[in-house]
Amino acid sequence: MTPSLMIPGIHSETVQIVALAAIFAFALTTFEYASTYPGLVEFREAPPFNRIRFVSLFFTVFLLSAVARHSTDPSTFTAFVGAVGNLIGNAIDIPYSPVRLIVLMLPDNATAAEIISLRMAAGMAYLISLISLAVFIITLRITGWPKRKGGFNVWVNLPMFDPTAGGDVVERLERDARFNVALGFLLPFLTPAVIKAASGVFGSVAITNDQTMIWTITAWAFLPASLFMRGIAMQRVATLISEQRARNSSRAEGERLAPA
Repeated sequence: MTPSLMIPGIHSETVQIVALAAIFAFALTTFEYASTYPGLVEFREAPPFNRIRFVSLFFTVFLLSAVARHSTDPSTFTAFVGAVGNLIGNAIDIPYSPVRLIVLMLPDNATAAEIISLRMAAGMAYLISLISLAVFIITLRITGWPKRKGGFNVWVNLPMFDPTAGGDVVERLERDARFNVALGFLLPFLTPAVIKAASGVFGSVAITNDQTMIWTITAWAFLPASLFMRGIAMQRVATLISEQRARNSSRAEGERLAPA
């Protein structure tokens, strides 16, 4: 609901629709976390994986909404956020960077204001995604995630992963982890290229709606970071399973040996 509440001039019916969608999302999240059995949310009982992702998503939407609000309702806070975003966007806007690629997807007749606005939003969103990824890695190293509160239930925390589907579980987890990391790395580069290629069929991209820009840039930055985190988490789970197998093997070997 953040963009609809922060950006002036949003139609009342739009706010009502967004509020209804937020209520449904709240109900889904509540039922998921209140349930004992697995549902749709991954790593439900392995905090702070989902908390880091949620905070990253919220700050991205909130700061981009503050930047969009500055054009119609300027304040000291929105001016400060815009200045920081402009600085970050200019610093990250280097050749072949994801920020440069997403700026290049604008049509040739894009105004300077549109280019600056898109660069500012892309730079800020991309930096927040990198910070969230760094926070997750540091948390994983410091706390020994996901074994903070005892054992790790693969059935509950990975509801979409079927251990009985065939093949070794560790190999499948490692394969999925590599795929998620590779996709997370390539997605910021592939998305602008795909949009630019599709502009000839569906028309050029133009920033005409602040909410569209906010959610598009947020998804462009958040999804790759989320895939990175998921890949790292699945690799960590595979490592834990391998370590548990090694301990069980050593224990079984010790039980077979008779004392001299």
